Amino acid sequence: MKDIPRILVFDIETAPVLAHVWGLWKQNVGVNQIVSDSYVIAWAAKWLGSEEVFYADQRDAKDKENDKKILEKLHALINDADLTLTHNGKQFDHKRLNSRFLLHGMKPPSSYRMIDTCEISRKFFGFTSNKLEFLTNKLNKKYKKLKHEKFPGFELWKECLAGNRAAWVEMKKYNIH
Repeated sequence: MKDIPRILVFDIETAPVLAHVWGLWKQNVGVNQIVSDSYVIAWAAKWLGSEEVFYADQRDAKDKENDKKILEKLHALINDADLTLTHNGKQFDHKRLNSRFLLHGMKPPSSYRMIDTCEISRKFFGFTSNKLEFLTNKLNKKYKKLKHEKFPGFELWKECLAGNRAAWVEMKKYNIH
């Protein structure tokens, strides 16, 4: 019997970069204007074909910007994967994670291949949008990208960073789905 590859499906949520800026349009933000850099606030993952979902977030962290503890488990999962399956993961998730792993002294995960549904959509199709919400609305009858209605748009991230427990509950539901 041929070995079946281990495919890890995952998504990360990150804190925004906070900076002092002079305006809202066409800003060039200098490094010395950064107040707080981006970091991972939550992640969800599962092995393709399994019902078990892994999730971690920073809601109870004493130092919210130190994401090392929650990244250790995700690093181990990616390290065990033969393939990862993400949406826009090549351009965002993997690069952001590799930076965070490096900053925390973790070795790069072992060799794996990446399947990126956003990249596939861009390369082979001409959908009006390649955003996950648009594609799931068009292509998936069972699962739709969740809208975070209680905390719409950026409010969900803002409220999580402010320590709002209800926002963290919604973040978990949103990230896992």
